[in-house]
Amino acid sequence: MIIFFLCIFEKIIHVRIYLSALFILLLLSSCESNGVFEKSQFFPSHSWKSSDKLFFKFTISDTVSLYHIYAVVRHKDAYRYNNLWMNISTQSPGDTAKNQLLDLRLADNKKGWLGAGMDDIFDHRIRITQTPVKLKAGNYIFGLQQAMREDPLSHVLNAGIRIEKIAK
Repeated sequence: MIIFFLCIFEKIIHVRIYLSALFILLLLSSCESNGVFEKSQFFPSHSWKSSDKLFFKFTISDTVSLYHIYAVVRHKDAYRYNNLWMNISTQSPGDTAKNQLLDLRLADNKKGWLGAGMDDIFDHRIRITQTPVKLKAGNYIFGLQQAMREDPLSHVLNAGIRIEKIAK
């Protein structure tokens, strides 16, 4: 009799686990992400050399939507600066590469780090387009290169790019 109840109890536990997993999958599938593309490069030594230019390629097929473009940076709390100077090159389909030098604000003196933090790691998504942009169909290449005086730049974990479709 005890074995019978143990078998039933075990089946109930398996059903609960199965239903919980199904519920979580449904929740995750109902969440829609605006991110069309996000990729970053990890720096194993937690330092970014100015000679390490990162390249990210992606394809746009939706030419009706508008997009925001973000620089993505993750660093440790020990990062010594409030900003990050970054050279960003953009090559869109059929065009030559366009270069821009941007001063990315990571912190201010009142609030501290402006990005999301957990423990001693901070994530930043900093918009590099002031207004939404319309992108042509085709392949894009973004190049990122740190332009700080410190070389290599210590306590940087990764850097990347995010292209986000604006929800209508």
